[in-house]
Amino acid sequence: MVTCYLGLGSNLGDSAGAVKEGVDRLVSEGDVVLVRLSSLYITRPWGHEDQPDFINAVAEIQTDLQPLELLEKARSVERDAGRVERFKWGPRELDIDLLLYGKEVLDLDALKLPHPLMAERAFVLVPLLEIAPDLVHPATGVRFSDSLRNLGSRGEGSCEKLTT
Repeated sequence: MVTCYLGLGSNLGDSAGAVKEGVDRLVSEGDVVLVRLSSLYITRPWGHEDQPDFINAVAEIQTDLQPLELLEKARSVERDAGRVERFKWGPRELDIDLLLYGKEVLDLDALKLPHPLMAERAFVLVPLLEIAPDLVHPATGVRFSDSLRNLGSRGEGSCEKLTT
């Protein structure tokens, strides 16, 4: 089985519930095993700021699915959650991004691994580092903790842990 990391987010409806339900749906058929799920984080929108705050999390999973199969499974879960494509960086019922697939580096039209913007997004790095603090970018060899530290105020989507 390959260890993978998925970024999940939502800012429409019950966003926290959508993220948790998305994880449940991913693992429901047994071809994806949840190892760890980060805390939920509140993220102010960026890119298009006139929309509700996001709830974000990162899941560590294990799977025997190939990268494109895992991507299609994630897209299917998004569709089942009612996701409608609106516009870039717009609101969404559920978003699932394949961040890392083992140490795989891919550059396909349909999928780029590692996710090309993950090292620039605090809302990805903060929950990722909560569950995998020693993780290293497979293409660059840079520790993600160093990426977060180097972001400072330049990082897209600063976030804070959701307290319940």
